[in-house]
Amino acid sequence: MNFRTTRGRLATAAVSAAIAGALAVSASPASASSSNGYVSGGGSFYDDFADEGTLSTSSHTDSNATCFWQIILYAEGVKESNGTKYDHADIDGKFGSNTKYATKQLQKAWGLTQDGIVGKKTFGSADDKWNSSTGAGELEYRSTGSTSATKYKIRYHGSRYYFEIYRTSGGNYRIYHNNQWQYASYKNNSSCS
Repeated sequence: MNFRTTRGRLATAAVSAAIAGALAVSASPASASSSNGYVSGGGSFYDDFADEGTLSTSSHTDSNATCFWQIILYAEGVKESNGTKYDHADIDGKFGSNTKYATKQLQKAWGLTQDGIVGKKTFGSADDKWNSSTGAGELEYRSTGSTSATKYKIRYHGSRYYFEIYRTSGGNYRIYHNNQWQYASYKNNSSCS
């Protein structure tokens, strides 16, 4: 009887491993970068931002992707160039000198190179795994929605406050600003201006 139980467990483990492997392949990460036009991801959302495009004073300077980054700066409560906290009025989707300064402050707090450019390491630091037992990390899964535009509701936890974002069934991120949901696009600035 012990032999059967062990053999049954091994068979169950083998089937489970095969199913998990199939799910891993079907949930492989989407190709994410500025080339597809949106901040996007696939599979686990804990690593969606580490392969994004660059945001700076010379790259995607006027975009919803920059707006998304500015919302992160606001949520983190970093200081802007005039010495006050980065505030809601600073969220305009334009990556200027003030956003560059605030980005450097956040890079300093996160132990990164302080160049004011939101590259793979900086953007990638914004999607650290949320640990519910320690209450640490930036992203927390909240729910699965009923439409393709609201497939995954995710909460970003900053040092100052948190905000909600959605990842669509196609992997594109949506942000909420100025009383509307917009895609975090690299190509336009419709929600912040």
